[in-house]
Amino acid sequence: MCEKMVICNKLVYKYPQSEDEQPKVAIDGLNLEVNKGEFLVVLGHNGSGKSTFAKHINALLIPTEGEIYVDGLVTSEESNLWNIRNVAGMVFQNPDNQIVATIVEEDVAFGPENLGLEPKEIRKRVDESLKNVGMYDYRKHAPHLLSGGQKQRVAIAGILAMMPKCIVFDEPTAMLDPFGRKEVIRTIKEINKKYGITIILITHNMEEAVEADRIVVMDNGKIVMNGKPREIFREVSLMKKIGLDVPQVTELAYELKQSGINIESDILTINEMVNALCQLK
Repeated sequence: MCEKMVICNKLVYKYPQSEDEQPKVAIDGLNLEVNKGEFLVVLGHNGSGKSTFAKHINALLIPTEGEIYVDGLVTSEESNLWNIRNVAGMVFQNPDNQIVATIVEEDVAFGPENLGLEPKEIRKRVDESLKNVGMYDYRKHAPHLLSGGQKQRVAIAGILAMMPKCIVFDEPTAMLDPFGRKEVIRTIKEINKKYGITIILITHNMEEAVEADRIVVMDNGKIVMNGKPREIFREVSLMKKIGLDVPQVTELAYELKQSGINIESDILTINEMVNALCQLK
C-alpha cells in the first residue's frame, strides 16, 4: 500500500464575501489522496477550485470545513505550519513574485538560510539545485536579465534547495513561451523521477497533463474525473462538456473515429498517432 503525501477529507473552503452576500464555495466536499512520489495533474477551468485546493497543501488557506493532511500533519493546527511548509514547497505562475535577490545564487540560498542551515550546507544545496535545473552557469547572473523560463527554473531551484518532499506548481508555465514551457516541464519531470518528490501540477495545458501519473479534473469545487491520462482524455465529449480541451492529437483521433475511420480514441502523442495511421495502411 502506497504511503500518502496528501489526504483531503470532506474538504470545504468558502471565500468570505461582504455582509450582504453568502460566502462563495470554492471547494465543496473534496475527498482526495495523493501518493508519495506521484506526479499528479489537476485540471479545471477558471473558477473550478484547483488553485484554491493548491493553496491548502502548504496551508496558505485553512479549510472552512473538513481536513487536509500533508505528510500526516493536519494543516488546521497552527503548530504544524512550519513543518508543513518545509514538507510542501510551492511555485506560482509569475516567477518575478518569488525571486527576492539580485543574484541568482543568493536567491536560491534564501530558503535554506531561513531554515537556519550551516553556510557549508547552504552552498552545497544551492550548487546542487542550480545544476539540477540546468541553471548553474547562471549562478552569478541578475535574475531580471533572464528569460521567463530561466526565471521559473531559478524559482524551482529555490524550492529544491529546501529539500521538500512535495512541490505544488500552480500554473507555472502560464506566462511562458512554448520553449520556456518545455524547459520547465522537463525540469519538473526530472525532479519527480530523480528524487521521488511528489509533484502536484495545476495546469490548463493538456499536453503538459499527458506527462502525469494521474489526472484529477475539478468542476465547481468537486472532483468529476480521476484516472490515468489515457483514461481521462479518451472521454473527449465529457471533457468538452466540462469546458476543457484534450491534447490536439487525441482530438484528431476522436474526429477520425467519428468519421468512420478505425483508429484508437485514446492516442496521446504524435508518435502514437503516426503509428496508428501507419497501421491503417
